[in-house]
Amino acid sequence: MKTLQPVGSSEHVLLVGVGLRRTARLPGLAASDYERERIEELRELALSAGADVAGSLIQMRDELDPASVVGRGKLDEIRAEALARRASVVIFDRNLTPAQQRNIEKALDCSVLDRTQLILDIFARHARTREGMLQVELAQLNYLLPRLAGRGVELSRLGGGIGTRGPGEQKLETDRRRIRGRIAKIRAEIELVRRRRRVQRGARRDIPLPSAALVGYTNAGKSTLFNALTRAGVVTSPRMFATLDPTVRAVALPSGRRVLLSDTVGFIRDLPPGLIAAFRATLEEAQEAALILHVTDISSPHHTEHDAEVVKILDELGLAGRPRIHVLNKCDRLSEDQLQSLAGGHSVCVSALHGDGLRDLLARIEVALPSEGLVRMQFELALDDGRTLARLHSRGRVFASEVRDSHLWVDAEVPPALAAQLKPFSLASGRDHP
Repeated sequence: MKTLQPVGSSEHVLLVGVGLRRTARLPGLAASDYERERIEELRELALSAGADVAGSLIQMRDELDPASVVGRGKLDEIRAEALARRASVVIFDRNLTPAQQRNIEKALDCSVLDRTQLILDIFARHARTREGMLQVELAQLNYLLPRLAGRGVELSRLGGGIGTRGPGEQKLETDRRRIRGRIAKIRAEIELVRRRRRVQRGARRDIPLPSAALVGYTNAGKSTLFNALTRAGVVTSPRMFATLDPTVRAVALPSGRRVLLSDTVGFIRDLPPGLIAAFRATLEEAQEAALILHVTDISSPHHTEHDAEVVKILDELGLAGRPRIHVLNKCDRLSEDQLQSLAGGHSVCVSALHGDGLRDLLARIEVALPSEGLVRMQFELALDDGRTLARLHSRGRVFASEVRDSHLWVDAEVPPALAAQLKPFSLASGRDHP
């Protein structure tokens, strides 16, 4: 079983979807159509993991088989199909219990992955920072722990330094102890990361700048939109979960006011709670944001269901009441009739790839952000005091400036914290404006 190894690009995989006939997530959508849509998403996930998809099978059932999900007859069909297509891995579009996974592997005589394990493999491939790698490994180990029985799992890649109790201890118990020790160590390291992030957020509050977070279904175009607004050069990809590590950049709004924008990991349906918990440090950027930008791939025929999944996860994160703007991305792929049907709504239509609608989006962000109670003040600066002038421009809104009596006179709106810091440079409130 390839619990800790990513799916390799040389491996052929067979996809298996299992749907319940009574399931219909959207009005007018048959359960079989819903399952076909899910298997297409599973195909995209497998491709993102670097696999070669050899084929797929779908079974519709009245209820799941408790031992093997699909039943003995279907297992024989899956095994024959895997042999015919030379597939070395079978991926189920279900989260399997440890017992189900063992039973299926025994019947198929090949490696079996479930949906969670495939997502973890993708995360392992895409994590770049130390924080991202720690979060992925924590989620992998939490997934692995209940699946140790009968596995003989090789743990040498987890790192040395974890001792054993002695020659009388069984290997299974040794493995469990080593994993639990590694989990405790990773959690401690992630807590250090969270503390550093809290310090960074505290420093940002002292500036202070309001913050907004991009959230949305995976592959909705969040990173492309982030780059279009910030010119940050974040890596973009048509593959799912291309972004795991949060990035924060400042964006100038039409009035000159600045906002901190963060790009976050994409959401997906049936995201395991343990996976959300493992990426808590990443999702804290969204939880701390004053404004949520919910990005939707409006060109996807399944965008309504994707939006419902995103809203559900936002509710789980305690963000149900947070101010939110719905950003409909990839509008360049819509027909004129489709665009007309979206006109006049509360959403903002954009094309992050071509830059369409970005000015409207920035204007909406400015209106939606909570007021900071800015203070209108006049300042007198030395002509060579570029540092203070830069602070006024970056953290406030400068209305006018001119040279007066060998000094620079500046009329600006600034946050209260900055006003207190620059009080030595302020002029009497009754001084005339130019």
